[in-house]
Amino acid sequence: MSLKMRLARAGTKKRPYYHIVIADAAAPRDGKFIDVVGSFNPMLPKDSAERVKLEAEKAAAWLKKGAQPTDRVLRFLDKAGLKKRDARNNPQKALPGKKRQEREKAAADAAAKAAEAAAAAAAAPAAEG
Repeated sequence: MSLKMRLARAGTKKRPYYHIVIADAAAPRDGKFIDVVGSFNPMLPKDSAERVKLEAEKAAAWLKKGAQPTDRVLRFLDKAGLKKRDARNNPQKALPGKKRQEREKAAADAAAKAAEAAAAAAAAPAAEG
């Protein structure tokens, strides 16, 4: 049985509140879980101490037993100093998609042709005169 340390949603519509739980990986998000190790309230400001509450001893014990945290929970654990989260780097993320690159290339080609035509039109009357 593989264990996950993940968020289980609670709260009401448009007022999210999450419990940090230990659950079987196959269990549904808000379904059966084994233990609660903390809570997360995204409605509070980011600098609030009440935003993330984590029982560090319980979390460390479950990590030793092999529970794998999700990315969001791993951020909380990293901030608490329980587990190191490697920084991610995706330099391709900021680049435009393939279709947009094709459109930009076509627009650049059209602009270059228009500039050539304008230069040729400007040079033709000067040659005649």
